[in-house]
Amino acid sequence: MDHNINITVRVWRQKGPREKGRFETYSLKEVSQSASFLEMLDLLNEQLVAEGKEPVVYDHDCREGICGMCSLYINGHPHGPDDSITTCQLHMRRFNDGDTITIEPWRSAGFPIIRDLMVDRSAYDKIIQAGGFVSVNTGGVPDANAIAIPKAKADEAMDAAACIGCGACAAACKNGSAMLFLSAKVSQLALLPQGRPEAARRAKAMIAKMDELGFGNCTNTRACEMECPKNISISHIARLNREFIKAKCKD
Repeated sequence: MDHNINITVRVWRQKGPREKGRFETYSLKEVSQSASFLEMLDLLNEQLVAEGKEPVVYDHDCREGICGMCSLYINGHPHGPDDSITTCQLHMRRFNDGDTITIEPWRSAGFPIIRDLMVDRSAYDKIIQAGGFVSVNTGGVPDANAIAIPKAKADEAMDAAACIGCGACAAACKNGSAMLFLSAKVSQLALLPQGRPEAARRAKAMIAKMDELGFGNCTNTRACEMECPKNISISHIARLNREFIKAKCKD
């Protein structure tokens, strides 16, 4: 049975990307354990506004675990203590009366802080723009059912496509690597015949863009896989490496 709890939250406050940040501590009373984590932040902001203080800036949109925008580091874990969920799917029943909850933004060179808990995640969009697509002749597109794709390959491509680009993988990685995200986007195309004509260019272009944007290298610690809200496997990183090596051999 859910109850109301009193909690303390330590929230990272930072006015801008060039400003020095700091933790500020706030007390919240009578928070329903049925509330979502983002609803708790809404209550905090209502309290701050009532006190004449600046509300905490944080990113969110769908609140359904689909868009990946609710990118918060909670008590040392991207998206909080639960497995296989985003922050917006986390509920206050995971916390106890009297708990102190530490909330931070993503910590990665590829995601500069905009303000407070909001970071600039447009680097992932730039990686996609570098090669995460297929080119088609729209004048004569064949019926999708006419292209034979083994079910195992189709299922694996769909598993890779489940990536929502939230950035938890890079935030969890000690090197700030975006390899899990990048490899998922490569796999969802490389496994399908529609993605093969541009496979070599795609792997090289997306990796080059990732390096350019300041993300680190993968050292296979698997922190990305453990913290991914969509359970993306690091086996996709192995496929990305194979795609990249094949592309370089062709060169």
